[in-house]
Amino acid sequence: MSPAPRSRNRPARPGFAARARRVKLLLFDVDGVLTDGRIYLQSWPDGTAQELKVFHSQDGAGLKLAREAGLRTGLITGRDSPATTRRAREAGMDFVSQKQPIKTPAYEQILREANLTDAEVAYMGDDLPDLPLLRRVGLAIAVANAVPEVKRAAHFVTRRRGGDGAVREAIEAILRARGVWEKVKERARA
Repeated sequence: MSPAPRSRNRPARPGFAARARRVKLLLFDVDGVLTDGRIYLQSWPDGTAQELKVFHSQDGAGLKLAREAGLRTGLITGRDSPATTRRAREAGMDFVSQKQPIKTPAYEQILREANLTDAEVAYMGDDLPDLPLLRRVGLAIAVANAVPEVKRAAHFVTRRRGGDGAVREAIEAILRARGVWEKVKERARA
């Protein structure tokens, strides 16, 4: 069994591996986790604006590896974005809940649909709206550049920043704790 992963910010809290082994569903915030948190708006002469989001390819590969390992994935975000919808579809996410400024109702709906308990869910966040979920789930994960309150609530803090492969890092840590990383990485596909 691999030792618990360590973060530049602080080591994983005791019990990380046991928590990771119970996880059946990985949920993520979007802005600041799957992206670097910046929101690009391109203004057009007619007064409209178009949103642009940047996603890291290694995070997408990590999401596919999670699925290969039998884990379900999803996202809960406060914004509504066609780019997020497309990225979630490309990554094969099972649950996509957008336009959720308060995330708990969406989370509870996903729990019912997935027929899971809090202990079977990991959630990854970066900012204050993520705290209610981070405090409930079995495995709470924060990105390296999360606000201090989120880092304190987390069982694991990534070395990488949101939008820069942090999702992949977290998924790899979970798969290593479950003892399936070596097998799953051999089945990686683009």
